[in-house]
Amino acid sequence: MVARVWSLMRFLIKGSLAGGAVYLVYDQDLLGPSDKSEAALRRAEEAVPPAVYQFSQYVCRQTGLQLPQLPAPPKIHFPIRESWNSGIIKVMSALSAAPSKAQEYSKEGWEFVKERTK
Repeated sequence: MVARVWSLMRFLIKGSLAGGAVYLVYDQDLLGPSDKSEAALRRAEEAVPPAVYQFSQYVCRQTGLQLPQLPAPPKIHFPIRESWNSGIIKVMSALSAAPSKAQEYSKEGWEFVKERTK
């Protein structure tokens, strides 16, 4: 009985996390234009370090432990638009070349089978 309840709880927790992630992506419009995605990344870079600091202070107060001060996060400039476009270009070129590559590989395979069956 306990195993079934535990597996149900795990399923509900995982489902909640997945649903929350989907909601967050939709709410922040991360699948929209890259300008909005970059803005969301900037907001996250501004909000996460203070939140981590506040949480560590809360843990220190509750447990009585002294946590060392975390170093400042590095400033990273990652051009999402360029990476996204290059990724899309590579995927589309692979998809457009797939039929001819499949034909080429099937011919090579057929020749190999012919040679082995002689």
